[in-house]
Amino acid sequence: MIQMKMKSGAVMGPLYFITAGALFAGANTAVQGAGMLYGVPSPTIAFWQYAIALAVVLPLVWHASWRTGQLRLHIVRVILAAVGVQFWVAGLAVVPIWQAVALILTSPLFVTLGAGLLLGERLSGVRVLAVLLGAIGGALILAPREESFTWAALLPVAAAAFWAASSLVAKRLTRTEAASTLTLYLLVLLVPVNGLAAVGAGFTVTADALWLVVLSGVLIAGAQFLLVRAYAVADAAYLQPFDHLKLPLNVGLGLVFFGFAPPGLMWVGAGVIIAASAWVMREEV
Repeated sequence: MIQMKMKSGAVMGPLYFITAGALFAGANTAVQGAGMLYGVPSPTIAFWQYAIALAVVLPLVWHASWRTGQLRLHIVRVILAAVGVQFWVAGLAVVPIWQAVALILTSPLFVTLGAGLLLGERLSGVRVLAVLLGAIGGALILAPREESFTWAALLPVAAAAFWAASSLVAKRLTRTEAASTLTLYLLVLLVPVNGLAAVGAGFTVTADALWLVVLSGVLIAGAQFLLVRAYAVADAAYLQPFDHLKLPLNVGLGLVFFGFAPPGLMWVGAGVIIAASAWVMREEV
């Protein structure tokens, strides 16, 4: 029975995780459209995005228990996620998008290491090697040049580190908390934090951009729920190679909707990422 549950988690965990990544990519595309095409400030988008996500999720998870003995961990998770968002936004202001997205792929390295050191998860050679291969795939897509790497490039890396820490806290919370409870607390606590960040930029969204902001909020709601479901059924270290799939997903949507063709060996790198993810899943199933 336990063996069957482990096999199920080896399949459903990545399925939840990859679907969440696809929804995140869709949300990123909507945010980019609202910001680039209609000039809505990033802090304003972030506030409404998570406020709308909360409005979507709240009726679905209202039955979830608000009682928790882990309130401090919920708060820590949200703070880590919020700091990661600030580093990410700051990085996007000064770092080329392809470099930023590729550097964010360092997040699985932080998660895998943290899962082994802090959560006691197994760090098999397959897991570690698959993560490294995924990082190589990201580097191939980026095709980095020496002049591209400045101190500003560390901002996306810092975002990756904080998001990895937030993911580890989420994984720890799944031991005692339901996915609906984790999603609820994240969105409830993130909205006021994002509201404080948006005070300077204002809260006005133009009518033309409203549908994009609403769409991003709906997609974020689904992505957050599926993310915690993934961590509930599978090891955090096992799931990390599948996180590399977000790069071709984001790049592909950017190409389709905005015509942004990234420089470098995109398809070769994407192939390496997909192969690494498929390999680690085959080893676990």
